[in-house]
Amino acid sequence: MMLCQECQRSEANIHIVKNVNGKQSELNLCEHCARKKDELDFSFEPQFSLHKLFSSMLNQSLRESRESMQAVNAQCPSCSLTFTQFSQIGRLGCSSCVPAFEEKLNPLLRRIHGGSTHTGKVPATARKRVNILRELDQLKEDLKSKIMSEEFEKAALLRDRIKAVEKEIKGASPRDDHEKGDQH
Repeated sequence: MMLCQECQRSEANIHIVKNVNGKQSELNLCEHCARKKDELDFSFEPQFSLHKLFSSMLNQSLRESRESMQAVNAQCPSCSLTFTQFSQIGRLGCSSCVPAFEEKLNPLLRRIHGGSTHTGKVPATARKRVNILRELDQLKEDLKSKIMSEEFEKAALLRDRIKAVEKEIKGASPRDDHEKGDQH
């Protein structure tokens, strides 16, 4: 008779083998301890559940974080949704939830999407303009950073580059192209 590895009292009548990231582990548990550890839930849903995927990723992120208790207690100022509620239902309550939970959402979004900024698809005809606008946004962020760190010489160079990019945008606006076409 083999004893349960958890309680060391009852007979181990459940043998569980797990293979996680190539590492195999075995557990011998009694039915009571297996239920307590949620090892007997073999329910498989016929459809892939995106909510469960997000929820499990979120739960893993929370376990890894030392500040998880602060995040769990975070609450949206508009709809009063708590971060714990979000992790259970997998949906935000309103647009104010994003900034309220931003610190915990960004790692989750990076893990799911590879980044936390939505870029979307850009039509080929607008790709150049969109790339210039993105460059302009990045330059403005860099400028703020240089000003905050009091690197004024580099900030001046960035300011000049921003002016040049803005001039390039004005010179390539679709309205200007249309007007040029009317003049010919």
